[in-house]
Amino acid sequence: MKRLVASALTLGCALSLPFLSLPLSGQRTVERLEKGWRFTRVDDPKASTEGYNDSKWSRVVVPHDWAIYGPFSFDNDKQHLAIAQDGQKEAMEHAGRTGGLPFVGAGWYRRSLEIPSDLGDRRVFLRFDGAMSHARVYVNGKEVGYWPYGYNTFAFDITSFVRPGEANTLAVRLENKHESSRWYPGAGLYRNVYLTITSPVYVPLWGTQIQTPTAKASHAYVDVRTRIAGMSSLAGRPLQVTTQLLSPAGKVVAQCEEEIQSSSAEHLCHTGFELQSPQLWDIDQPHLYKYVVELSDGGRVLDRDTTTFGIRSIELKAGDGFYLNGRKIKFQGACLHHDLGPLGAAVNEAAMRRQIRTMQDMGVNAIRTSHNMPAPEFVRLCDEMGMPLMAESFDSWAQPKVPNGYNLDFNEWHERDLVNLIHQYRNSPSVIMWSIGNEVPEQPSAEGAKLAYRLQQICHREDPTRPVTNGMDNPKAVLKTGMAATLDIPGFNYRPFLYDTAHRVLPQGFLLGSETCSTVSSRGVYKFPVVRKSMAKYPDHQASGYDVEHCGWSNLPEDDFIRQDDYSWSMGEFIWTGIDYLGEPTPYYSGWPSHSSLFGAVDLAGIPKDRFYLYRSHWNKTSPTLHILPHWTWPDRVGEVTPIFVYTSYPEAELFINGKSQGRQRKDRSVTIDATENEESFKNFTRQKRYRLMWMDTKYEPGEVKVVAYNDAGEVAEEKVIRTAGKPHHLELVADRTTLTADGRDIAFVTVRVVDKEGNLIPDDARLLTFRVTGAATFRAAASGNPASLDAFHLPRHHAFSGQLVTLVQSSEQSGEAVLRVSAKGLPTATLRLQIK
Repeated sequence: MKRLVASALTLGCALSLPFLSLPLSGQRTVERLEKGWRFTRVDDPKASTEGYNDSKWSRVVVPHDWAIYGPFSFDNDKQHLAIAQDGQKEAMEHAGRTGGLPFVGAGWYRRSLEIPSDLGDRRVFLRFDGAMSHARVYVNGKEVGYWPYGYNTFAFDITSFVRPGEANTLAVRLENKHESSRWYPGAGLYRNVYLTITSPVYVPLWGTQIQTPTAKASHAYVDVRTRIAGMSSLAGRPLQVTTQLLSPAGKVVAQCEEEIQSSSAEHLCHTGFELQSPQLWDIDQPHLYKYVVELSDGGRVLDRDTTTFGIRSIELKAGDGFYLNGRKIKFQGACLHHDLGPLGAAVNEAAMRRQIRTMQDMGVNAIRTSHNMPAPEFVRLCDEMGMPLMAESFDSWAQPKVPNGYNLDFNEWHERDLVNLIHQYRNSPSVIMWSIGNEVPEQPSAEGAKLAYRLQQICHREDPTRPVTNGMDNPKAVLKTGMAATLDIPGFNYRPFLYDTAHRVLPQGFLLGSETCSTVSSRGVYKFPVVRKSMAKYPDHQASGYDVEHCGWSNLPEDDFIRQDDYSWSMGEFIWTGIDYLGEPTPYYSGWPSHSSLFGAVDLAGIPKDRFYLYRSHWNKTSPTLHILPHWTWPDRVGEVTPIFVYTSYPEAELFINGKSQGRQRKDRSVTIDATENEESFKNFTRQKRYRLMWMDTKYEPGEVKVVAYNDAGEVAEEKVIRTAGKPHHLELVADRTTLTADGRDIAFVTVRVVDKEGNLIPDDARLLTFRVTGAATFRAAASGNPASLDAFHLPRHHAFSGQLVTLVQSSEQSGEAVLRVSAKGLPTATLRLQIK
């Protein structure tokens, strides 16, 4: 192994010329196969053949989710079974469990491939970042490969299947089985597809592994291993290998050139670099380095490969917890599903960036990719935005949760799938731990504990730098079988009242709330009286926005807050969930229509619920929070008790209704765990008094509610006012961005609010809104966040929910201005202008 001291110059190694001065011939080409696809739901086995007539198939752009267009239906993947992890003992009908969207069945994709006539001895590869599911890939009528797991990235060498300079046909068959998922999985080629051509000597996919065993502010050591394939094609000639490390600013901080010679087909280059005063990757500090390797034969460049990485350290301290760059971290985490609401599963970077940005504003410092392998774009954005990730692999192992899930493929495919996940993301600094499973039925068995150990060993073998966890919801069983004790990080889903018991017997000396809370709520919907409820159901298929309702197996946010705050050995939590997702409309298992979850702190449209501000008030330490709920427009509740809650980062506040004080309250920091582990405390919201300010006896009268917040010194810090809304007057349009990139993929998310003359939200308005986009953009979708809505996302009309919705405007590939017009009966049309550049 070469060990290099890196500074402005590299000592002990010959300097190479700057890369840009080298010839570019022979290097790899990478093409994203985005356009030119045709698609059908007709399952014709002849569709794989070369001369097949697909002219009547639909033209689509990949990434593409065929099922998100609906329509919603009670009969789409209607499941009749018992959900064991939810405590169901007998089978029952679940109509909206997978979102009520038509993802079940087969679909075909076809397109042509352009292969250069002078291909020569170069290699050709196809890479699929995600294909849902059971992908069978054909080139020129011949099957080149099969991959069943829909969440994984996989690649095939198709060199022997293509004909240079001739018409080449690519066909892909996908199939989703009935009762194969617990949520909406999406359908189709929902992630990107790439065609890569390399020289016969090349760095293979994920062929570089970078570790930073020393990562300090003063110095770092960067260890690099790079595989080089196709060495035998050199016929004994030496290969020149040139490497560079580029700083976050793009400056060369180390470079080296060496010559290797090998008769083997593959060669491993092992190099080390010592850096002085490195910029460490950290939360909200996304300092990214690049490692560039170039392969040359007699001055002719054969291949160039770039790997982005970060310099940072991870450490687990017994009895203490998780350390990043020498600093203890308590996880303020959120679990996120992979769907993007109205876009379905189809990958879109603008939508993902908005999700991450929203979570950061809430104070989230880590995301769990529940319950599957994330898209490469999502991981890259987390690298770039400084958001740590728990990358999860499987929702089930060999024992099923649904009859036709991954359990059918686990025994044969789990190692290949896990290795792909690890190889793909082991250089991403945002990935700080691997999760090998979620609530698997194997928890109570000794064989399950052994299997967890084997899966962890695969992770350690492929990446010795990151810890491994597992989301376990049967704490008594995993303590008995040893599954929890064998893990680097024992992850517990729910049941926080057992944390202390588990901690006393586990050898690690710490544990993680890998999935917590499962409080349910609907944005802008409030139920009376305000009492704590489990699995409450209502005729409107909503849940109360007072954040006092939860599932049968779960709890309220403060039941986790108090343990994370008071137990130093508790690593923190990942709430279920940061954002609502399609499917699992608990508790409305069979209460159609219900197409999406109610767990999120943010709704399916990306609009924060009240609970967002509860978490923000506790987690966001850089920006103050002052939020009042509920709204104050209740014409049928005059004189009735209508409690007012305030979620705030300030310790104290006074409430006024129409100028009359309702009293001054201070958060009760004396509330403890042991004193409140009883039904009376749950009923009286005793733990909530430590984190919320609650005026339980206020009565509604039209007018103004004002909150005056005080800091620790007792000084007025901030005021906020909400008012009773008048008659609907106009539409208010607020875009997350008004300038988009002219790439045909960028999206502006425009929140539409129905307001009165003074700009107050009309909180119960559900009128139909219509959308029209002209100029250099198009209408893409709309969503209201209403889990019971059957409005199709892709149609340019949608009903508001609690006075709001979000419409999506997608850029074209042409620069210019785009104009969004939103209209509704009885209101003037609202207009918003966007710049496409």
